[in-house]
Amino acid sequence: MKVVFDELYEHHHQDLYQFIFYMVKDRQLTEDLVQEVYVKVLQSSERFRGDSTVKTWLFSIARHVCLDYFRRKKRTRDRIAEYFDWSKKSHYFPDNQPLPEEFAITNEQVKKLYTYLDYCTIDQKSVLVLRYIQSFSIQETAEILNFTTSKVKTTQHRGLKTLRKHIEQDQEKGGEL
Repeated sequence: MKVVFDELYEHHHQDLYQFIFYMVKDRQLTEDLVQEVYVKVLQSSERFRGDSTVKTWLFSIARHVCLDYFRRKKRTRDRIAEYFDWSKKSHYFPDNQPLPEEFAITNEQVKKLYTYLDYCTIDQKSVLVLRYIQSFSIQETAEILNFTTSKVKTTQHRGLKTLRKHIEQDQEKGGEL
């Protein structure tokens, strides 16, 4: 098992890390979630039937780990919101986490495009990252996300439309891509 895991790590770790990083935009959190993916891989390796590629299976697990994180984050945020009157400035907690752009991206155009991904839904972001950053095919993306190929195409189209809209709005304001 160790040989198989080492090979899996060697061939897919960088892509897996990059995928999760684009989803959560925090280096430490990405490292934690990547570890969670590997734990789940080890726990479920005997159930892998080979219906898809190992990479597709791995990214499917990664997507579910990210979705679980976003669900936990939303529940926590909702519970905290119940206790504060957010209309008062005294309860404002600034986010001191450095933006991923500060340490991961140097090209100005890529920075802007990366920022525009925040306007997309989680599904749109997942599809766009898998298709255009990770270079998965439509079929592989569908398998990873447990979507039909037509849903991948539709989600990709809508995500690109969202990006285009915000790019055009930015350009009208004098920004450049």
